[in-house]
Amino acid sequence: MEKASNGSAALEMQSSELDQPAALRKIISVSSIAAGVQFGWALQLSLLTPYVQLLGIPHKWASLIWLCGPISGMLVQPIVGYHSDRCTSRFGRRRPFIVAGAGLVTVAVFLIGYAADIGHSMGDQLDKPPRTRAIAIFALGFWILDVANNTLQGPCRAFLADLSAGNAKKTRTANAFFSFFMAVGNVLGYAAGSYKNLYKVVPFTMTKSCDLYCANLKTCFFLSITLLLFVTLMSLCYVTEKPWTPEPTADGKASSVPFFGEIFGAFKELKRPMWMLLIVTALNWIAWFPFLLFDTDWMGREVYGGNSDATATDASKKLYNDGVRAGALGLMLNAIVLGFMSLGVEWVGRKMGGAKRLWGAVNFILAICLAMTVVVTKQAEDHRRDHGGAKTGPPGNVTAGALTLFAVLGIPQAITFSIPFALASIFSTNSGAGQGLSLGVLNLAIVVPQMVVSVGGGPFDELFHGGNIPAFVLGAIAAAVSGILALTVLPSPPPDAPAFKTGAMGFH
Repeated sequence: MEKASNGSAALEMQSSELDQPAALRKIISVSSIAAGVQFGWALQLSLLTPYVQLLGIPHKWASLIWLCGPISGMLVQPIVGYHSDRCTSRFGRRRPFIVAGAGLVTVAVFLIGYAADIGHSMGDQLDKPPRTRAIAIFALGFWILDVANNTLQGPCRAFLADLSAGNAKKTRTANAFFSFFMAVGNVLGYAAGSYKNLYKVVPFTMTKSCDLYCANLKTCFFLSITLLLFVTLMSLCYVTEKPWTPEPTADGKASSVPFFGEIFGAFKELKRPMWMLLIVTALNWIAWFPFLLFDTDWMGREVYGGNSDATATDASKKLYNDGVRAGALGLMLNAIVLGFMSLGVEWVGRKMGGAKRLWGAVNFILAICLAMTVVVTKQAEDHRRDHGGAKTGPPGNVTAGALTLFAVLGIPQAITFSIPFALASIFSTNSGAGQGLSLGVLNLAIVVPQMVVSVGGGPFDELFHGGNIPAFVLGAIAAAVSGILALTVLPSPPPDAPAFKTGAMGFH
């Protein structure tokens, strides 16, 4: 294991031995790639769960499609991180992987957007759900998209750390801009998803097998890939990267440690603070994922009283689609709050006495917001009961209450996107991993909860007669437990913590 440590040290040394940090304009340019990535991710969260139900997948099984993300994240991100740490291409260590990820996104978006058309041409009957061929094409595209996103994000974060060259101020600045551009991508994605006539920009997207909702989805993804390719090509053409040369060992050969030996070494060297961080992070994401996967479905189904099943009436489907668009508007408000909060995380953390106190506090905000979905749902159901099953959606005060929850959740989400990575960079300095591999280790505490929610979320809701509220309540409990553990068992980082090495914001 000593060889693993020596190899990792060489990787870190070469990352930090740049003459000086890159210019701010270069850091901003690379950070802007996050906007293109997050545009597509926002569309996934807001539109794809309803879409698979329109193709004929029952609500209780719709969550299984999201297994693509955690499985690919568990395998792809550590592998990509490992090889991007050691890439000897003349174009640099990170840039080849970023380009490959953008190319895979293009393929995936085509498959997802044209799944209904391809399925119909292969024999799907539009009046006989489920449309199995379209679902298969969609699932393939969805899987490739998740692989592509994982191929993009890890090297992009590591590239920013390389450009910062170990400078604490530049690292925090890079983190802030990365989080900011994530919020920009979210705003663009959710805004596009909330506009029902966007397909008119590209009218050929509507076909016999692709209705208005499908055409809007297709158009949104076309805009997403255009933005991603533009910012990626502009950034990588403008910001160059020095090729990496492996450090020779005493016998004159380049050191080489197998990937699984490296990842095992990283886990073996984890200390108690890092294990506590992984536990708190896992509970935090168990709280987040039910809402992230089903927030727009909750708006369409529970708040608006619609139904997305293929056999539902046109009026019920219209209500559902109206609710999904309202949910996309709520997610846009969420992204705006997230963007402003991301720029102020470091200042707020100092005022509250440190990262762990801030993280613990916002986990209780998350728990309260998830619990409040029960109140909003009850008010919507009471309105429909008192008005004979109203077909015009909920009253204004109910919609406003739901949108307020979306907006307030931007506060804990900004912390979730930053503090765990910052703490990991402090607690795992002796883990024996390079920049990319370290991100992969922390990512396991995120993807494992997503797998649990993806497999169990739908059947768990079905035990309580369907709907999304049971999973949201379970999420509220997990958020409260995560908050308690963050305040009690999670160690505080030392005041002289080194510059953060991940693509997340940090404190001093």
